[in-house]
Amino acid sequence: MFGLGPSELLIIAVIVLILFGAKRLPEIGKGLGGAIREFKNVKKDLADPIGELGKAPDTGSKKTAAEASAPKALEAKLTDAVIGQVPGVKRAMEVKDKAQKIKEILQ
Repeated sequence: MFGLGPSELLIIAVIVLILFGAKRLPEIGKGLGGAIREFKNVKKDLADPIGELGKAPDTGSKKTAAEASAPKALEAKLTDAVIGQVPGVKRAMEVKDKAQKIKEILQ
């Protein structure tokens, strides 16, 4: 597993326990599990050849601007889902958004 032995994994586990504390570890694990689940769902959706409306996608036509921006929209949706699942990242993003709003007000 990435060239890590049992002693390295134990050291990493102790450091994580010290940083986050025993009470936060279940929340972080739940958040990471939800994020991994979301990644798997998105991967499965992208691999699915049937379109959203139940029709096979038209591969012969040129892509419209909306279809070209679909991967960006999907990336934004996935990012929001992951941020919503991991408690520490969600809080950091909220602080960042508040700081951005304050910065806009001051300008």
